[in-house]
Amino acid sequence: MNKDAKGNDQVEKSSNKSTQFTVRNVPRHIARAIRAKASLAHKSLNRTLVEALASQVGVGEEDETIFDDLDYLSGKWEDDPEFDAAVADQDKVDGQLWK
Repeated sequence: MNKDAKGNDQVEKSSNKSTQFTVRNVPRHIARAIRAKASLAHKSLNRTLVEALASQVGVGEEDETIFDDLDYLSGKWEDDPEFDAAVADQDKVDGQLWK
């Protein structure tokens, strides 16, 4: 676990965090080649660089996005006959409208 400046524990809030890099002293011929590759693939320069980095280090670009904002609802479904009756008319198809 990481500590902040005051020594308090910091908990990573999301597993889909990304990191930003600054790369200096890129030779012009490499910069031209990367830009050309991005242009030919109709991708952003950033996307092309991330794909190149992932390929070079031998990892895939996994989508690590984890959605847990509705977990508290899991397993809590309850049938509600009153609600079902109230919205039953919404399930009817008007044949005149669908000709």
